[in-house]
Amino acid sequence: AAIVVMETQTGHILAYASHLEMGPQRDLNVEATAPAASVFKIVTGSSLVENANMGPDTKECYSGGEQRIEQRDLEADAKRDRWCTTLAGAMGRSVNTVFARLALKNLQPPQLEATAKGYGFGDAIPFDVAVQPSQLHIPTDNLGFARTAAGFWNTTLSPVHAALLSATVARGGEGIRPMIVNDVVDDGGSVVWSAPQAPTLKRSVQANTAQAVTTMMDRTVSDGTSYRAFHDGSGTPFIPNVPVAGKTGTLTDSATARFYTWFTGFAPSRTLPN
Repeated sequence: AAIVVMETQTGHILAYASHLEMGPQRDLNVEATAPAASVFKIVTGSSLVENANMGPDTKECYSGGEQRIEQRDLEADAKRDRWCTTLAGAMGRSVNTVFARLALKNLQPPQLEATAKGYGFGDAIPFDVAVQPSQLHIPTDNLGFARTAAGFWNTTLSPVHAALLSATVARGGEGIRPMIVNDVVDDGGSVVWSAPQAPTLKRSVQANTAQAVTTMMDRTVSDGTSYRAFHDGSGTPFIPNVPVAGKTGTLTDSATARFYTWFTGFAPSRTLPN
């Protein structure tokens, strides 16, 4: 298990921990060995907004794709496509087929790759210690591309990068360097190095794209895959009057019998009234 909590405006790490029950202890937060899974839908959603002029209200009908994406799931069929939702609804409930179909119909692999690289995939994350780059491989065949866009394999993610991903959306598409160390002091008590104040990174996506993705991620908590984690049995939120945007990701590796589960998000997701 691993957790990273970061203050989005400053980049300061507020909580940082990881734990293994077997084997030698190591820092899981900087390892990009776990699949990004459906967290990658944040990237795909961003690319659909920027490259295909889509938005949270874009509608798509679908069938299948709950556990895997097959070729037949990519083909529109009025008889089978009995369910319809918006892009925001698909983000909230992590509907694989919607993201797979929309990406296949409206994006080219280089466009999705460019959006992912804008969010830091394939590059080292600037941090106080080395962070393994999150991996990115986008197949060019239709089925492989659609599966990747929906979050099935071909991408990995570190917990530090997952926190940065949400922080970038929260900051309107502009990243910020995470940091734990504020000052380095020598034996005489003199400060020999101080962290820069709120060091921003390159812009990943446009501000309107980040806002659209925030609207999509709101649905994860309000009525999607994280609803039960943020509401009691009667529907009362555990954090009243604080809107939360988030994205879950789950994937099972049958070869290693490992089950991966993610949550990344930020709050408040919109300005609170005074």
